[in-house]
Amino acid sequence: MTKIKDVMSPNFKFMAPDSPVSEVAQQMRDMDCGFMPLAENDKMVGMITDRDITVRAVAEGKNPAECKARDCMTAKTYYCYDDQDVEEVCNNMGEIQVRRLPVVNRDKRLVGVVSMGDLAQVASRPNVGQTQQQITAGCCKKAQEAA
Repeated sequence: MTKIKDVMSPNFKFMAPDSPVSEVAQQMRDMDCGFMPLAENDKMVGMITDRDITVRAVAEGKNPAECKARDCMTAKTYYCYDDQDVEEVCNNMGEIQVRRLPVVNRDKRLVGVVSMGDLAQVASRPNVGQTQQQITAGCCKKAQEAA
């Protein structure tokens, strides 16, 4: 069985929740990523995505240089453990409809990030396909509800 620690990216960055949104967005741009874990003392307290910045800061007219990441972060954060099985995490990502997850160890210290791309290389094809369908269906459903 392949474990998440074998496929995750240990090269990640996290930022403090009191960081200005403009700095978080610049880091995300420089790292070419769509989300940033927010942590205090290596303990994750939330996550901010490019969508959070767009919808909860910019669209509401907040100044990104003054608005803090904690003001528009997603506090309810999903994560997985580094010793979990790849297939299990792939299933979970489909159920919660996310494309990437922070990875923590059993002490809940942030140790990496895993994406659907990482899992697609090692998980079974049917599992990856089903997960991608669940994620896409969730996105389409949300778009229809918003229209």
